[in-house]
Amino acid sequence: MPEGDTVYLVGKRFDRALAGKTLLRGEFRVPQLATVDLAGREVLGVGTVGKHLFTRFSGDLTLHSHLMMDGMWDVYPAGGKWRRPGHHARVLLTAADVQVIGFRVHDLKLVATPKEHDLVAHLGPDLLDPQWSAGHAERAVANLTADPDRELGLALLDQRIMAGVGNLYKCEIAFLLGVTPWVPVSEVDATTTVALARKLLLANARSGRFDQSTTGHLDRNRKNWVYERTRQGCFRCGGRLLVRQQGHDVQRRPTWFCPKDQAGPYPPQ
Repeated sequence: MPEGDTVYLVGKRFDRALAGKTLLRGEFRVPQLATVDLAGREVLGVGTVGKHLFTRFSGDLTLHSHLMMDGMWDVYPAGGKWRRPGHHARVLLTAADVQVIGFRVHDLKLVATPKEHDLVAHLGPDLLDPQWSAGHAERAVANLTADPDRELGLALLDQRIMAGVGNLYKCEIAFLLGVTPWVPVSEVDATTTVALARKLLLANARSGRFDQSTTGHLDRNRKNWVYERTRQGCFRCGGRLLVRQQGHDVQRRPTWFCPKDQAGPYPPQ
């Protein structure tokens, strides 16, 4: 599933393409919205909350969408050829000079704009909220410490605690804290953990790049400390990394860590 900064950048690109423009075509290719026509509405803007996107139209109407594992909003010039299969298109939004296509996007809902908050009221503070304050950080810390025995990695992925962390950042945050993702939350400093999560997401969101780096390097083989570095080894010590599954069912994720640089338990092979 995309990280929060990826969704943020998708939203920014979408906003730049359509904000302030009137739709010539606004078509849905999903059963529940197949009869809806958005042609004639102005796109007021696109915003994100965690991993959720909100496209706002004139007439107090908002489209909610989620990328999940395989969704994407692509931008093309008017009449431009799509880079993805047409049968994957779920939403077509076209203005005079541009088309924005939602491929395999999920959780599509049209709601009254004043009601859009109801769709994300269950989420913790958005780590990329432009209005982020000490109050947001305090609430995230309180959420994180509410279950001190929970595995750190599972807590980091819980969007109800703080919104935006995905599997990449989960692995990298645990590495930078010097613990395995299986340590209980009580073994880390929650304030430091929240601040680190926001720092990493914010740095990549501000970079404008979809190819995240947590080390400060942009080279493909130097971008991350442990995430997906099975062949290269730990970026800090060069030692062999281990990968284990964390979570159950749909929450199950491959999890990379360095047994030398990270203290704490981990599952047997």
